[in-house]
Amino acid sequence: MFLQKTNIQQKLAREKAKNPIGEQQVLDEVFAILKDIDVQHERIKKSISNGGGALSNNFEFDLLERSRIFHISDIKKICIDYRLRFLDSRYFKGEIPVEGISKIKSLEKEHGIALKGFKIIAPSKLFKLEDKDDPLLFAPIGNGYFYLVHQWGNDLHALRKAMMWPFKSIVNLAVLVFAISFLVTLMVPEGLFSKSNSSTEFWILFFFMFKCIASVVIFYGFALGKNFNPAIWNSKYFNA
Repeated sequence: MFLQKTNIQQKLAREKAKNPIGEQQVLDEVFAILKDIDVQHERIKKSISNGGGALSNNFEFDLLERSRIFHISDIKKICIDYRLRFLDSRYFKGEIPVEGISKIKSLEKEHGIALKGFKIIAPSKLFKLEDKDDPLLFAPIGNGYFYLVHQWGNDLHALRKAMMWPFKSIVNLAVLVFAISFLVTLMVPEGLFSKSNSSTEFWILFFFMFKCIASVVIFYGFALGKNFNPAIWNSKYFNA
């Protein structure tokens, strides 16, 4: 004779039937729990969409992860190097992932506070900037320190820092234009403009190339309202 296998779901159903708590009461309690979760979720989303203004949160210092605490000077350096912006979360036009909301809830429960004053590091295209692949959500601690709550999306391109190097200062940009002009001049065939191939001719041609390329760069910069990284890292304006 074979023993019948145990069906845990059936056992749970029988145990539930013995419970003195009525079916409707159970449903009401579950509904209240889910409603409370929804209310918290909406409150946090609203707090993020209205982010800014608050300068600090009353964190329990001993409960914070040291590796997630950053000073504004560190944030500024990274934003300048990678041409990112550090702005109030109300300017962010993307969606905050569920994991981010969950981490905020967990922090609030752990520290017994309601977080506010959220800020985000992200490329300019992810913000709703006023006209004048990898955000990080921060909450202010105070005195220029911020706590990294959550990071999502894809990592930045490996060469982004190198690609954004020319936009760190006018000196960097001038060096790039100089290098490009020099390379373009080297590519010009010998004897194209005269039969003699002298150093004077080379430098005259280089100067001409430099002026042409620099003119294009200046026109592009003014036409699109571009500025250098140190001037835009915390600016809410599109054409800062």
